[in-house]
Amino acid sequence: MANLWKQASIMRTFFGVLVGLVACIAVYAQDYPTRPVSLIVPFAAGGPTDTLARNLAQHMSKTLKQQVIVENRAGAGGTLAANVVAKSKPDGYSVLIAHIGMATAPALYRKLPFNPLTDFEYIGQVADVPMTLISRAGLPAANYKELVTYIKANREKLNLGNAGLGAASHLCGLLFMSRIGVDIQTIPYNGTGPAMTALMGGQIDLMCDQTTNTVAPILAGRVNVFGVTSKTRVASIPYVPTLHEQGLKDFEVAVWHGLYSAKGTPKPILDKINAALVAAVTDEQFKQSLIKLGGAAVTLDRATPDSLAKHLKAEIEKWGPIIKKAGTYAD
Repeated sequence: MANLWKQASIMRTFFGVLVGLVACIAVYAQDYPTRPVSLIVPFAAGGPTDTLARNLAQHMSKTLKQQVIVENRAGAGGTLAANVVAKSKPDGYSVLIAHIGMATAPALYRKLPFNPLTDFEYIGQVADVPMTLISRAGLPAANYKELVTYIKANREKLNLGNAGLGAASHLCGLLFMSRIGVDIQTIPYNGTGPAMTALMGGQIDLMCDQTTNTVAPILAGRVNVFGVTSKTRVASIPYVPTLHEQGLKDFEVAVWHGLYSAKGTPKPILDKINAALVAAVTDEQFKQSLIKLGGAAVTLDRATPDSLAKHLKAEIEKWGPIIKKAGTYAD
């Protein structure tokens, strides 16, 4: 009998502590955020993801009634920043904005320090950014058909630049070479900015990169453009046909972005961050700013945790075989 009373007492104490803990979390979540929130970008300032993040941070700050500060943690193809957030305190003050690289990292890195499918809480998708196939201004090809002919005739002389291992430009380049059946030398740079500078300076011949980074030099005539990688044409450069239109059937690469928090972040806090995301992607000013850059805010049904989780899993399954076939790995 004494043992039963002792066990009952222990259980009452346990449930009392549990109730108290739940109450504390609820109060904490209700007050969130009480200080600035860090929106962590896996790439250098000035790149496409950074541009999107700064726009998003400005709009999310209004809803959260607290400043959202962009923090650039470049390195290791975006995995450095992802690992920082995965290992951070699950309190909602470190939020990761990551693109398609979250889906390709498991295939690219032999020793990935985190698992994209199990080490994060999902908040929702943010935006889609199509890509453009571009070249240095002096490359002698007037259209996509002429470009492919030129590449096949000069494969040993040409090179294809990208923003680094695992970058969207790297992935798009791999897929493009696979589809036309030609391998040319690839040159990785430390970020989109240096790669674009090299292209405009004539140090590299070709690149496939996001419209957020390419629309301005295309409009200025500083690079040649041969097509966009989306299903439909891009509003800011409507005269540029899709690669699909020009014969590269079903070639589609969209750089999607999502928001993540550390595993274990309380749901009430995640709900607040998601509400700020939803307010941004439905804001007309935010949507128009992305259109000018060649991108598009996601529809409301995609700005959800479930949508991001399903999309991430599907993208991991899509890109894994392509990367493994190319034999591209990083330690």
